[in-house]
Amino acid sequence: MSKTRIGITHGDTNGVGYEVILKVFADPAMLELCTPIIYGSPKVASYHSKALELSVNFTTVSTAAEAQNGVLNLVPCTAEEVKIDFGVATEEAGRAARAALERAINDWKSGLIDTIVTAPINKHSIQSDTFHFPGHTEYIEERVGHDGQRALMILLNDRLRVALVTTHLPLRDVAAAITEDNVMSHLRSFHHSLQRDFNISSPRIAVLSLNPHAGDNGLLGDEEQTVLCPVIERATNEGIIAYGPYAADGFFGSEAYLHFDGVLAMYHDQGLAPFKALAMAGGVNFTTGLDLVRTSPDHGTAYDIAGQGKADETSMREAIYLAIDVCRNRKAWDEARQNPLPKLYIDRRDKSERG
Repeated sequence: MSKTRIGITHGDTNGVGYEVILKVFADPAMLELCTPIIYGSPKVASYHSKALELSVNFTTVSTAAEAQNGVLNLVPCTAEEVKIDFGVATEEAGRAARAALERAINDWKSGLIDTIVTAPINKHSIQSDTFHFPGHTEYIEERVGHDGQRALMILLNDRLRVALVTTHLPLRDVAAAITEDNVMSHLRSFHHSLQRDFNISSPRIAVLSLNPHAGDNGLLGDEEQTVLCPVIERATNEGIIAYGPYAADGFFGSEAYLHFDGVLAMYHDQGLAPFKALAMAGGVNFTTGLDLVRTSPDHGTAYDIAGQGKADETSMREAIYLAIDVCRNRKAWDEARQNPLPKLYIDRRDKSERG
């Protein structure tokens, strides 16, 4: 089996992106699992390596097409000098993060890499005329989505997978976005991802309520009765195993999530706050619903510890593992469904099989 070619964007250069990347590939065994290609800056990578006393070698290549197996490759994405100021949000760092992400997306579209793992960005400093999105997920959907594809954000570890109906949306706008069609679309996407990306044949999905106490029979809101219960009924009719809606506090507090393959949350903090409390060290952010497989550590730039050598690389390592696994699972899923046999039916008149 050929090695997965993983493009790794360096993220915000004043954060912990290079630290966690270099720590992961300080283990030579990682180079046996994939062909890593960092999209960044050789000078910035060397600066971080020396400042953090990380003796990790990398090879600079002009294009991902020249990447070699068995080494840590780096594709330069910016010609300008990037000043490093650990723990500070700067326009320079934002431009460098944007350049790396754009180059990686273009290389994936050209078939030079199989998947992308993104180091954390600062959502404010990365903004520009070409990047006006609240995060990676929305930008990637805009760049690679087609034929009505919609990105779905999933946060996961080995015990819990949480998908979001709304992502980086102000709380005041969430209720209006919880429509039957919108929730149903995300539920279908989640179900398909659990099958294709995680190799779960009949996934069980828990749907969280929007309102406290699941609305208390309309006392605290009626979206549970008017939107979510009809969605669950529609899903059941389509063969999707969905239950709920569950009040989020009791659901996580009682560890009910352990009985499900996935949890569909209505908004960002409803799903991510309990997830990060339970799984911060090794959690992964996964973008599904698109042809591109993109993963990321579930932490941010961690400015408060940048440049101190304190960053935990576990989440980055798990993001790389997941990218490899999903690429392989998708390939196996698609190959198993190529050239299917034609369906047969019985002609009741003469009992013969017909194509």
